[in-house]
Amino acid sequence: MGDMSGQVALVTGGTRGVGLAISKRLISRGVTVAAGYSANAEAARRFGDDYADYGATVHQGDIGSADDCARVAGEVVARHGRLDILVNNAATTLDRTVRKMAPAEWERVIGVNLSGAFHLSRALLPQMLERGYGRIVNISSVIGSTGGFGQANYAAAKAGLFGLTMSLALETARKNITVNTVTPGLISTDMSAAIPAAALEQILARIPAGRPGAPDEVARVVEFLADPESSYITGQVYAVNGGMYM
Repeated sequence: MGDMSGQVALVTGGTRGVGLAISKRLISRGVTVAAGYSANAEAARRFGDDYADYGATVHQGDIGSADDCARVAGEVVARHGRLDILVNNAATTLDRTVRKMAPAEWERVIGVNLSGAFHLSRALLPQMLERGYGRIVNISSVIGSTGGFGQANYAAAKAGLFGLTMSLALETARKNITVNTVTPGLISTDMSAAIPAAALEQILARIPAGRPGAPDEVARVVEFLADPESSYITGQVYAVNGGMYM
């Protein structure tokens, strides 16, 4: 494992769920984490209090807004002087069948889950390119590979991250910047806790491991990809789904 002390990471949605597990993993490696959040001010306050001694900061913004992405990117670099690692983790769902889905519901999910990763990557790439170093990790979903009933917007956005990852990896590989994707399956978070019991039972029946994953099981893969020693891994998709999709 390489030395990550002194590096700076922006983790969107980094104050709870999978994002919090990623933030904690990186902090344990000596990384200063700037955690993005949208609306849950209480979770952001707790994170700021718990990890202030490690230099962690919190930054509010709507990842679905190009202007907010540019502002947050600027805040992080201004506050910490650099950005080594970008984890595009923030996500939202607005589930509805295509027949019933409003255009605004489609646009909102695409905006947060896909366009936000583009806007933040674009905003932070110049200083990564100038310094000749960077790690970008996009958090997709097994739904991007399988599709999901009532989840056309979410599936399209998460599948779109595959193409964004590979294209950006091609454009940056010679500058010591890696771009990869992690695709979690069913993970025990607030989002999965909202799944009705009958639906959850059906999902579990499709998982060979027979259980949901833990947020830290996703975070350890992100940590591996963000490590300086992972410099020859780029444009790849890492599944963390208990065998749900192979």
